Amino acid sequence: MVLTQKLHEAFKGTVERITGPRTVSAFKEKGVLSISEFVIAGDNLVSKCPTWSWESGEPNKRKSYLPPEKQFLITRNVPCLRRAASVEEEYEAAGGEVLLDNEDNDGWLATHGKPKDKSDEAENLPSMETLEISGKNKTVKSIPSHFGDQDEEDIPDMADYEEPDNIETDAATLPSTYLVAEEPDDDNILRTRTYDVSITYDKYYQTPRVWLTGYDESRMLLQPELVLEDVSQDHARKTVTIEDHPHLPGKHASVHPCRHGAVMKKIIDVLMSHGVEPEVDKYLFLFLKFVASVIPTIEYDYTMDFDLGSSSN
Repeated sequence: MVLTQKLHEAFKGTVERITGPRTVSAFKEKGVLSISEFVIAGDNLVSKCPTWSWESGEPNKRKSYLPPEKQFLITRNVPCLRRAASVEEEYEAAGGEVLLDNEDNDGWLATHGKPKDKSDEAENLPSMETLEISGKNKTVKSIPSHFGDQDEEDIPDMADYEEPDNIETDAATLPSTYLVAEEPDDDNILRTRTYDVSITYDKYYQTPRVWLTGYDESRMLLQPELVLEDVSQDHARKTVTIEDHPHLPGKHASVHPCRHGAVMKKIIDVLMSHGVEPEVDKYLFLFLKFVASVIPTIEYDYTMDFDLGSSSN
């Protein structure tokens, strides 16, 4: 698996060096973004969610095809109150949420309750089965995260992926004349893991890519392997990999982008089937809602309480 990943990254890097970035829009046709569309979508995310910001990164790591001051997006100190596994266990104990077992869902988390009939138009949409479109403005009300039992083969493994066309001191022991200062059991201070979540543009796959930098309850850097505790366990070590960040030092956990285009295409298709014409500047909001199914307890902002796109007539 490690060797396969290294070979793939070497090949991917070579292709990126010898090919130019996408300049023609294929947003609706393939679910991918051109460079200018990524910047437009990033600008809208920063505008609507001030917790996100553009970063220029280290000068020697900047990509020439992106504006120097807009190399990647980041949101810092995002709380992560619980481990993903504990949430999944609760879902399972309550009857759980399951995955659709079909050939077209690409192994991504899909729905709660029993699988829907094959005729359901939203069946093939990972993490988006509860997409609610209502009202005159066609706004998205809710797209919750989903968990459930599944066989390991249901999750796409990077080793099997084929390239796409477009990858204390005890107080009781002290003399009674001593006063011992003790921290109260309940000091009303919530200590929790936090994350810096960044989004880069993946030139090879022509989609956004999410990276995770974790900190423990004492604000010490988490090893990337411990970050996997905050990833849906069906996706840990499969769709989530440990790699070098293109702009930041060290190894980081990342949601691998090999299926991002296909997933986003399905999301767009469902929106259009409901009479919504998606606009490319809303892309990152939909994308982050999808990613929330993979990292369900990392509470980054992806508020979507505005018009997704124009209604088609």
